[in-house]
Amino acid sequence: MDQLSMKKMAAQAALQYVKPYSIVGVGSGSTVNCFIEALGIIKDQIKGAVAASKASEELLRKQGIEVFSANDVSGLDIYVDGADEINPQKMMIKGGGAALTREKIVAALAKNFICIVDSSKQVDVLGSTFALPVEVIPMARSQVARKLVALGGSPEYRESVITDNGNVILDVYNFKIMNPVEMEKELNNVAGVVTNGIFALRSADIVIVGTPEGAKIIE
Repeated sequence: MDQLSMKKMAAQAALQYVKPYSIVGVGSGSTVNCFIEALGIIKDQIKGAVAASKASEELLRKQGIEVFSANDVSGLDIYVDGADEINPQKMMIKGGGAALTREKIVAALAKNFICIVDSSKQVDVLGSTFALPVEVIPMARSQVARKLVALGGSPEYRESVITDNGNVILDVYNFKIMNPVEMEKELNNVAGVVTNGIFALRSADIVIVGTPEGAKIIE
């Protein structure tokens, strides 16, 4: 079974957690695009969605789903998003699509964070297969990069990418993240960092993994 089929399988399985007449939190990325497509089938059963990126907003509207601002809601029942890596503790690296800050904002609104991935995203240690994205205020890029080097990382500027918030991304290689909670806090305290792509302080509650044998749910 190919990777896209496994993503679609995980996305389809996430529909069982969507409550009727609710507003659904929606992340961004290729697996979430599959979820948005599936959500379009039941669009008449939900009130709408809050999206974590402009790209997801556009896709939701194309499906005929009303898009709400995060400021319009006091909370969400569920937030559905993918991950670039996820460990056995349901902690993630996210931000391959440069939407990490908005993803953290929408995730913070939700009672339940449902992470949908294909099996290639599962790792034992975060940072094993994917660089850690860090969103940075443009004027602080060099300063933050020097700090990341001091912490043992190898940051690379993601050229020609501007986030939906008008900032830049540094992708940090060679980080093996043994203590994700502490690393997330430490990086977020660096002056000029908006946020980093470690999702450990707000980890997933439910993980749905698309595998060749079907969708595997980890609660």
